[in-house]
Parts: sequence; structure tokens; C-alpha cells
Amino acid sequence: MKTNSPRSYKDLVVWQKGIRLARLVYGLTRAFPSEEKFGIVAQMRQAAVSIPSNVAEGQARHTTGEFNQFISHAEGSLAELDTQLILSIELKFCSESAAEPAFTLLDEIRRTLNALRRKFAARE
Repeated sequence: MKTNSPRSYKDLVVWQKGIRLARLVYGLTRAFPSEEKFGIVAQMRQAAVSIPSNVAEGQARHTTGEFNQFISHAEGSLAELDTQLILSIELKFCSESAAEPAFTLLDEIRRTLNALRRKFAARE
């Protein structure tokens, strides 16, 4: 089943928020200890980049089943990043207030992905 959406992935609000989240994570992790460059910093950045990347790839596939699969991948990356943000706070790499904008976007993206999943499930 085709998604019947002529729009580009760049038109999707969830992709746009994912890009904002990735930029936030890059900015936040700049202040992390240098010895974490190849540790949690790299993991957080990869998870953050993976979110809009999976939305884009799913949209480009043009089928509901494949789009849902990539939504699942994006949700997995959201959970990874959420966990890594919590750990970063507990390890004192950043403050809760510094991470709050990222948590807010994570929640918004999670809700939007769930809504997309429900929308496409109703079409099947």
C-alpha cells in the first residue's frame, strides 16, 4: 500500500523536529568531557541523527509497511537518546535544565511518530 503522500520528508514536522533535536544534541555534547568524544558523545549524536534519518528513509520508501518499519527504528533511537540523556545528567556531564529542551523535543517527536503509526494503521 502506498502512503499516497507526494510531500518530501522535509515537509514532515516530525523530520523538522528531528533535525532540531540533532542540532540540540550536538550543541549539548560539545561541553561534555573530551574523553567521552568516542563514548557517550558519539552514541548520543548517532542516535539523534538516526531519528530524522529514519523518518526520511521511511518516507522515501513510499509504502506504509516500510514507513512503519522506519518509524519503529526512529522510536528505538528516541529510547536510546532518552536513556543517554538521563545517564549524562546522572554522570554530571550536563544539567537537567540544559537537557530539558532535548527531553521536550523527544516527547513531541514520540507523540508525532505514534500519531503517524495510528494514521497509517487505519489505512491498512
